[in-house]
Amino acid sequence: MLAATAALRAGAGKLQVATCRSIATAVGIAVPEALVVPLPETREGEIAPSGASRVSEQLAGTAALLVGPGLVGERAVAGLVTGLLRQVRDATVVVDAAALSPLGADHSLLRDLRGRAVLTPHTGEMAGLLDVEEDVVERDAEAVARRAAADLRAVVALKGAVTYVAAPDGRLWVYDGGDVGLATSGSGDTLAGIIAGLAARGAEPAQAAVWGVYLHGAAGNVLSRRMGGIGFLAREVLDEVPPLMAALAKARGTRGRRSAGRPRRAS
Repeated sequence: MLAATAALRAGAGKLQVATCRSIATAVGIAVPEALVVPLPETREGEIAPSGASRVSEQLAGTAALLVGPGLVGERAVAGLVTGLLRQVRDATVVVDAAALSPLGADHSLLRDLRGRAVLTPHTGEMAGLLDVEEDVVERDAEAVARRAAADLRAVVALKGAVTYVAAPDGRLWVYDGGDVGLATSGSGDTLAGIIAGLAARGAEPAQAAVWGVYLHGAAGNVLSRRMGGIGFLAREVLDEVPPLMAALAKARGTRGRRSAGRPRRAS
């Protein structure tokens, strides 16, 4: 629900939420702006892999797909994500959280998307994608983000105290303006939703990732000044996104590009 609401706050025009059949009604009540698609479940209450076909039926005309927030169950997630990515044709695909795990074993799923994927891993998830130790990622996050973007042919937003956004063509953006309060639970879901919402509006994958990271960080900074450095909630970040976008639009975007950092060319 955090990710779905974030997509709307970033300007997505129409929203669909695919989730477990048993909670679909509750989600529909909580997010009345969304069309909720009920999916088959396993006995453990996970989304069944067969749900990929149901989701693919809803993808016609869809500009962006976000998969990952809220998913549980390693085997069920692997089956769902594998089946789903094989059926995506034109949408930008944002992959977050649990949906990143199965991609480490099969990079072809991302390469087949031909640059239309945006990945939002933290350090541990990045290590799993590339089959390296976490300290390898921590020692040189910039180089790892570049490598992952090139190898996977996807835009990679490697999250941390400093976030690196790398594109397959070698472009790189660095954002270090966020606040420690953004480490709060659910913050990653809001970031992924913002990126998906921007992609739904027509932003190409790298642009959606860069502006999403900036808006997320700037929203956290607004809350930090108002409420204190820690203690604000991920859902409170979302209300700050529309006014920030309006301010950036008024300034013709120049201030936002400076804050997000200048692209660095690959050496």
